[in-house]
Amino acid sequence: MGKLWFGGNIYTLSAEGQQVEAVLTKDNHIIAIGTKQDLEGNFDITESIDLQGATMLPGFVDSHLHLIGHGETLIRLDLSKYLSKAEALAAVKEYAASFSKGEWIIGEGWNENLWESAEPITLQELDEIVADSPVMLKRVCRHALVVNSIALELAGITKNTNTPPGGVLEKNDQGELTGLLKDQAQELIYEVLPKVSKEYLERAMTAAINDAYKLGLTGGHTEDLYYYSGFQDTYETFEKVIKENGLTFRAHLLVHHEVVSEMKQAGFEPYSGDLGIEFGAMKIFADGALGGRTALLSYPYADDPSTNGVAIFSQEELNELFDKARKLGLPVAIHTIGDLAFEYALNAMEAYPVKNGRDRIIHAQILREELIERAKKLPSLILDLQPRFLAADFPWVIDRIGPERMDYCYAWKTLLDSGIPCAGGSDAPIEPLNPLWGIHAAVTRTNLNDPTRTVYGEKEKLSVYEAVSLFTKGSAYAICHENDRGMIKEGHLADFTVLEKDIFTISEDKISDLKVKMTVIGGEIVYQD
Repeated sequence: MGKLWFGGNIYTLSAEGQQVEAVLTKDNHIIAIGTKQDLEGNFDITESIDLQGATMLPGFVDSHLHLIGHGETLIRLDLSKYLSKAEALAAVKEYAASFSKGEWIIGEGWNENLWESAEPITLQELDEIVADSPVMLKRVCRHALVVNSIALELAGITKNTNTPPGGVLEKNDQGELTGLLKDQAQELIYEVLPKVSKEYLERAMTAAINDAYKLGLTGGHTEDLYYYSGFQDTYETFEKVIKENGLTFRAHLLVHHEVVSEMKQAGFEPYSGDLGIEFGAMKIFADGALGGRTALLSYPYADDPSTNGVAIFSQEELNELFDKARKLGLPVAIHTIGDLAFEYALNAMEAYPVKNGRDRIIHAQILREELIERAKKLPSLILDLQPRFLAADFPWVIDRIGPERMDYCYAWKTLLDSGIPCAGGSDAPIEPLNPLWGIHAAVTRTNLNDPTRTVYGEKEKLSVYEAVSLFTKGSAYAICHENDRGMIKEGHLADFTVLEKDIFTISEDKISDLKVKMTVIGGEIVYQD
């Protein structure tokens, strides 16, 4: 009894270029691979799927995203597409017109680095277009947001408010608030936001998973459990959408350190769960982002020497969090963008070695050679990379960091060649969820929206095989599933991404334009173009 898949280019990823003629699946798993004739001769075939010349790969899995957050961008105001401040503000004004007086107006994704004049939105500008409702607009990195005066008043924030540790309340030269809050300071606003409903969370997650299907994603390592209604309501949303509503998706849940005790109290352990929902590492933020100059560097920013970023935690505090994770039997997944944040993370990992699972350092963008050498010596470490960041951050990041310090930045080929395991993700909604865009950025080192197709860091280009492996084998390895996921192999999950053309033979520039023909999870087609 089984379902036969044949008639296309079926790449196993067990080794570069390795193909098979046919695959046999039953229920959730692959039970055999080989020639079509052999499988038909040795097994009872109940259904046959002709791929009609398409290319089948192991299912793409995003190693780092915020699933509900991505869904939010699909169901509310998305500012990421606007190429000027004026356009973004006009969109906010139009969107706000549909709300009643006093309702919160929330938007996502503004990015001043896309604008001709890279000046953030200010509260004065928001006050001019929305005078009777609180407004909160999240920057694309989600490490900064801007609000209007009503929102500040509701949060009780004045120019005399003490800045929370690890945060920034930005002020102008006259000492007045600009409305921009960074990193931990954002919590002052989040604390006064109305509690979101379960229906809202379900709507956002449903939109996110359906979008993931269209992009060929069969799963993702997602971090959502802290930001909405607390652990329980958010976890119940995963149960409702994935299990009760039948939107099959391999959701591996990273657990923010603020709610990890709630996870334990609810009776869950790391790597507990099932094929639909599984718990993973404890998530920590060590620093902010480059866009708002809150990524923690070991040197001053080249374009603003007054700061070297923000440490969310001191080294001592970070060590305490690692100690907490180890006592709970948890690996750690830690956000580090700046080199000093990466160094802090390595210090803590060396002091508190992981005993269960694998630690991961997420982003690992700004590095130094000696940090890579230290990371190589940690046997249970994987780096969780977001290749699409290159397309979003260049060329402005060169001026921000300084050209003389770029040798070990976004250095994915160097990291792979050093032997450090790596996985690939998007950090959606920070960057677009499309894994093919991430693969394109890793292979070409260009921005697909740049008409000049400028290449940034030629020597750090990945091969197509290396880039595809980040989103398949790499994601599986990150969560200790290398023996049952990430390849087309007997005993592995029957999760496949089917592309209309062969990603290994088309022009690299065309990778971003590839169409997903089919997404398969557990041997069942969940999306078909």
